[in-house]
Amino acid sequence: MRRASWFNLVSIALGLAFLYLPIAVLVIFSFNASALVGVWGGWSTRWYAALLDDPDMLDSVSISLRLAALSATLATILGTLGALALVRGGRFRTRVLFSGLTYAPLVMPEVITGLSLLLLFVALDIDRGFWTIAIAHTTLIMCFVTIVVQARLLGFDRDLEEAAMDLGCPPVRTFLTVTLPLIAPAIASGWMLAFTLSLDDLVIASFTTGPGATTLPIRIYSQVRLGVKPEINAICTIIIALVAVTVVAASLITKLASQRERAVPLAAQV
Repeated sequence: MRRASWFNLVSIALGLAFLYLPIAVLVIFSFNASALVGVWGGWSTRWYAALLDDPDMLDSVSISLRLAALSATLATILGTLGALALVRGGRFRTRVLFSGLTYAPLVMPEVITGLSLLLLFVALDIDRGFWTIAIAHTTLIMCFVTIVVQARLLGFDRDLEEAAMDLGCPPVRTFLTVTLPLIAPAIASGWMLAFTLSLDDLVIASFTTGPGATTLPIRIYSQVRLGVKPEINAICTIIIALVAVTVVAASLITKLASQRERAVPLAAQV
């Protein structure tokens, strides 16, 4: 086994420090007792308690969570259907156009996407608010779900479906009882990824928002321009914890799914 050199170890350490040291500093200073962000005044949870007395911040958190849950659910449904069409639909006439439109948000700058959606809502005379942001976020994150589910479908063993149909199972029931449970980890991972992306979005939400629909990233950005408040460190730490839990949950689901798939052939051999 080849041992790692000091150069490789130092490079990895510097890379990890560059990525995670600012996050660690933010988390530590969220427990700062001082009202000055850059001055350490001892350990305290006063700024987490102060969040409970900030109705505007709590309202933004509620709006962001509801938007993320709704957008992720819609994007998961549409993205899963899109993946099924691309993998199981064969070479239909508009496949290239459909594939290009599905993956366009991946390469399109968010500024252009946000401006395009803004012009669309203005042309249709739609009042901007919660639902326009939900539509915009669904448009943005649907392609990520499609990629995740499509990758799972490409490696799917279709012999399981054929065996179920040979035993008299109708196609719809085969999909619900065989296909869907096996691709459920990919669907769950896509939903969690979509939820995180929607919760984090600032650019597109700033174009499509309206009165009474201020998301948490917009609220934080508007307050940071006037000076960083210790409450912002606290709310950012909560978001980091939420995203970390989501990532760990997705990893566990993927791991359990892979173990279940390895167990199926072994059971068949027995």
